[in-house]
Amino acid sequence: MNKDMFFDYFGEDCFAAVTENGKLVEFHLDSGSTSEISGNVYKGRVVNVLEGMQAAFVNFGQAKNGYLYAGDIPAAEAVGISSQKLNVHVGDEVMVQVSKSPIGSKGARLSMCLSFVGKCLIFLPTEDFCAVSRKITEESVRAEMLAKAQKLCAGGGGFIMRTNAQGASLKSLREEAKYLRGLYAQTLENYQRASVGELVYRDADVHVRLLRDFDLSDVNKIYIGDATAYERVEAALRKTRYRTKLVRYTGEQEMFGFFGLEQQIRQSIGRRVELENGAYLIFDKTEALTAIDVNTGRYTGESALEDTVFSTNLLAAKEIARQVRLRNVGGIVVVDFIDMSDPEHRAAVENTLAQYLAQDRAKCNVQPMTEFGLIQFTRKKFKSDNVAMLTRPCPHCKGAGLLLNESYVSYRIKIAIKECFAEGYENAIVELNAALFANILAERRFSQTVRGEWRDKRVYMIPHKTYHEEQFSVRGDNNTVLTLPETAKLLY
Repeated sequence: MNKDMFFDYFGEDCFAAVTENGKLVEFHLDSGSTSEISGNVYKGRVVNVLEGMQAAFVNFGQAKNGYLYAGDIPAAEAVGISSQKLNVHVGDEVMVQVSKSPIGSKGARLSMCLSFVGKCLIFLPTEDFCAVSRKITEESVRAEMLAKAQKLCAGGGGFIMRTNAQGASLKSLREEAKYLRGLYAQTLENYQRASVGELVYRDADVHVRLLRDFDLSDVNKIYIGDATAYERVEAALRKTRYRTKLVRYTGEQEMFGFFGLEQQIRQSIGRRVELENGAYLIFDKTEALTAIDVNTGRYTGESALEDTVFSTNLLAAKEIARQVRLRNVGGIVVVDFIDMSDPEHRAAVENTLAQYLAQDRAKCNVQPMTEFGLIQFTRKKFKSDNVAMLTRPCPHCKGAGLLLNESYVSYRIKIAIKECFAEGYENAIVELNAALFANILAERRFSQTVRGEWRDKRVYMIPHKTYHEEQFSVRGDNNTVLTLPETAKLLY
């Protein structure tokens, strides 16, 4: 598989992408205004304790307070605070790390069990145990790595051996452990000097995190469009064999445009995803879950219906695994596959989905297919999805993605005009969208009312090409002489 990575900056915004055989599989954006804060450490203050939920809310300098569960608080003696049910009480100053960034209306999830991530190790300063990544499955390798981790723990704290630690020498691991302990020591110093709400440790930028978390041995090229970022990455990889994979992109076209990434990014926020055979997927996101519907579309197959459905579902399972990774979909996902009668086909689709989801860096848990052809799976959510990162709510439809039809908007205008006349005005002046005005004239929507109950009134309409389709205003006027623009029209 040909895997490439791409990094670029636009102002304070950092863009990162990963492709496999030219197809976009991951996209990340750290915005200067709404940057990813997962991994950052802050000085916070407990503002509320909910004993019934075994949770506390902490002011840590962000727009919304973060929530802190009892399971994310170390033993009282480890953090130097009084022992209660939650080991915290209102007013306590606490050092907290963001384990999950704010998403939508939910505040950040916080933890007092700090972790500092390196290329091969994760240092846990408030813990006293060692572990090996679950992705390492061979028992002999796990035992060897665990033995190395236990030697590192002699200096205090705990360590988790990441997949990159496989084959690393004990000397290099000790050097990294020393570096991570230094980060923690500096964080403690910063915390002592900080005021509540201040950042005391910032996790790496998105391009550094990806280079740290990816197995670069599988990567073909690392393209970097920004000169400063290239210098930083080149310095970090200078003593490694991965240095030769770096490419400083200097083309005349913007890098994300030249490699076709921008078009794929825009497609990743669309509701409909086309499959290669003419079938398609529909993504619908709710507050609680993401629903994906599989449709055959124009694909009719070349054999029996069951085979057509089976081949479509297999293709859909592979694409769904790519799409949830690309879109940063998290939480509960429900897939409505096309009904299949053959149990072997149902099992094959289920296994295919699980197989491709296993390639995701985020943990996924797939449930068996139901009798109705539904498969539910969960995907660990680390950050906002692409729609939240790249879009903002429409000020007109409030995020519904729908427009009121001309008939109903006209009815709303009628309501406003009648209110105007009920207030004692003889003239109503309506300003509205030009296309809607043309529709009102063509359909003669107000003609009967004008000839009837409004026969002694005057309704003037002023069309605007710049008005949104649903935008209008109505005002009353009792002057005998009206000052109106030339575009104003007396209704009928």
